[in-house]
Amino acid sequence: MKKRLSALMLALVMTFSLAGCASPAQSSGGNDQGAGGSASSPVSSQELSDFPVTLIDASSREVTIQAEPERLVSGYYITTSMLIALGQQNKLAGIEAKADTRPIYSLAAAELLELPNVGTAKAFDLEGCAALQPDLVVLPLKLKDSVPALEDLGLTVLLVNPENLEQLNSTIRLLGDATGAKEQALALLDYNQQTQAFLLQTLKEVQRPTVYLAGNSSYLSTAGAKMYQNSLLELGGGQNVAAGLEDDYWADISYEQLLAWNPEVILIASGAAYTRDDILQDPQLSQLAAVQSGRVYAMPSGLESWDSPVPSALVGSRWIAAVLHEDLYAFDAFQSDAKQFYRDFYQIDVGAELLSK
Repeated sequence: MKKRLSALMLALVMTFSLAGCASPAQSSGGNDQGAGGSASSPVSSQELSDFPVTLIDASSREVTIQAEPERLVSGYYITTSMLIALGQQNKLAGIEAKADTRPIYSLAAAELLELPNVGTAKAFDLEGCAALQPDLVVLPLKLKDSVPALEDLGLTVLLVNPENLEQLNSTIRLLGDATGAKEQALALLDYNQQTQAFLLQTLKEVQRPTVYLAGNSSYLSTAGAKMYQNSLLELGGGQNVAAGLEDDYWADISYEQLLAWNPEVILIASGAAYTRDDILQDPQLSQLAAVQSGRVYAMPSGLESWDSPVPSALVGSRWIAAVLHEDLYAFDAFQSDAKQFYRDFYQIDVGAELLSK
């Protein structure tokens, strides 16, 4: 009997001893612990946050953003589209004027069309912007003179200037850091890097045709080497006949100059106020190689202006490659790639009719 009591007492002592050694997490059914047996220290929300963050904008200003912005104003169509691609459209409180001329807004974020507008780069509505009480205002570099007044009102302003491929990628990274959308920004940057690598590899030994990019307002305006459009053409496997121009905006040229260049291909900018037929039927251009061969193509206009540094700009380079070098990059392959881009970054399904040539 004594032996049985002793055994029972020993068992009870061991039970209570083991219970006392159990960690709080284990005894309450919490998370498993590592081999060391010590519970993980709780992580504060401040440790998890990327804010406050200090960034360098396109004007070389140091801009400190204290907390993740909840209300955004974008005064530039390029950054508005970029914010949609980064999944930040629900934070927008105001955008640039003429939003109804941007098809991608209607397709991917129709609610933006109902937002107040803050004017244009030529006529920015400073008071209207301030009235929206944004946590962050994103503006093009050309509006830098508006910054002091906005800062005097206590607003945080970020300036951008995506005028070439490198600056486009820098702007994507900058907005990702500024809005807490780093993961989405990295995905878009990865797409750009992969597209650039694909086109460079695919077209590395190709014979590059001479190409004239006809501007928006007139087909007697074009883009020189200092404009983003030049890198778009080169990446797509073309040789820009206007690369020698020093203008940093669309340059007006004469019929004589265009005839002297005599491009093999003419590409028409997405926002053109004229048609392909206008070029083909202009008697003063009848001797152009591009006109005689019928190699005049209008960039699609039903989504975005791919000839500008929007997030889908490298889709534009893919389009050019498929138009100029369909033997190396089939046009139906381009259409498939473009559809996937818009599914991934804008969550929309795009029909082939919007991806034509």
